[in-house]
This record gives sequence, C-alpha cells and structure tokens, in this order.
Amino acid sequence: MNVVVTGASRGVGLEIVKSLAKAGVLKIIGISRNYKQLCELKEVCSQLSMTEFIPIQYDFQQITTSESKLAGLIKQHMNHIDILINNAGTMVNKPFEQTSADDINRLLTINYIAPALLIKNLLPLLKAGQAHIVNITSMGGFQGSMKFKGLSHYSASKAALASLTECLAEEFKMDGLVFNALALGAVQTEMLAEAFPNYKAPVSPEQMGEFIANFSMNGKTFFNGKILPISISTP
Repeated sequence: MNVVVTGASRGVGLEIVKSLAKAGVLKIIGISRNYKQLCELKEVCSQLSMTEFIPIQYDFQQITTSESKLAGLIKQHMNHIDILINNAGTMVNKPFEQTSADDINRLLTINYIAPALLIKNLLPLLKAGQAHIVNITSMGGFQGSMKFKGLSHYSASKAALASLTECLAEEFKMDGLVFNALALGAVQTEMLAEAFPNYKAPVSPEQMGEFIANFSMNGKTFFNGKILPISISTP
C-alpha cells in the first residue's frame, strides 16, 4: 500500500504516519516544510516496522507557482497511490476587521488551494490506485456547528475544502476514487493552543492520528462524498 500524508512533521499528521507504520503500510511519503522533523520521523518509522518512509520537504505556500513540482517529486517514488491524506493546514486567529489580505491568501492557499491542486496533479496515480482521498477539515467549517470569534477565514477555508470533497466524489465516482472529509473537533495540538491558549482538548494527537489512519484504510468501504464530524466537545 502506498500512502501520501501532508503536514506530516508534527501533531496529528505525525501521529497518522506512526499509526500507518504500526499497521504495516509498505510505503509512506510524508510532506512538510520541516525536513529535520521528517527525518526524525523516518527513524521512528524504521523502529516501528518495515515501512519505507520517504520525507519530502515542500512549502505549500508556494504551490500556486510550482503546482506540478510536488507531484513530480512524489512520482519519483510511487507509480500509484492508495491513500492521500490532505492534513496540512494553517490557522490565523484575528478579529475579522484586523485580518489582512495576506492572512486570507495564506489561509486559502494552504487550507484549500494546495490540497485541490495536489489532487489534480496526482490524478493519474490516484486513479491507478483507486485511491481513498481523505481531506482533513474542521468543525469550524462544518455547517451548523458553533463558530468562534477570530476564526472566520480559517473556518471558511475549511468549509471550502469540505464542499470540494463532496463535488469530487461525484465527479470521479466512475474512476474508482473515493473522497471523504473528516471535520476534526478539538485536538491538543500546537495549533489549538495558539487559538485557545487556556483550553485543554479531550483528544490527544495520538488518539486522533490512530483514528484517521484506520479510517483512511477502511472508510472507503462505507463512505464516499461524506463530511464526517469527529468531535466530542466544543470547540
């Protein structure tokens, strides 16, 4: 099984990779800006199983000017993809009236445009593997959920990715591709601590990473085009 995980160097992404390695996945590509942490994760994976972990350093803020570059790097190591987990994301916590155009552009680029372009450029490999594409969104972007001051554009960018998930599931259902989105609630990550400094989440990155890894391997049997809320708390 070939798996690609973005945002793999820390938090939930790192734990997804570790859980996949424990499950015996043969080859995992992990993508992040932080190459040092990816190399450390490679060593961890080698201790957990026979998994081949391939680190790729890439800054998703650059994807609009180099959208085919990342896909080209991935194609050097894989001729098909069974699972793509779009986990990379960023957050800006500012009142709406203080948010700059640069803030909005960064949120939309990393949280929506980057996964969209990555999917587009990996379509030949995804179709070859009849892949399960798992987009990691947020309860902040889940329609009808409680919203929080300062996270308007973050929530909107995650809502856009969720809507894209539904659309692509319909567009590519005849190609054997399965698209689902997991709208995560509070997980005790660095990103959560930045947004809610005094809040202690009920779920650890290890717990969520294990859940997402299991869902990515088994969820396509039961779900397609679904946005699934994964939360036991507010936020």
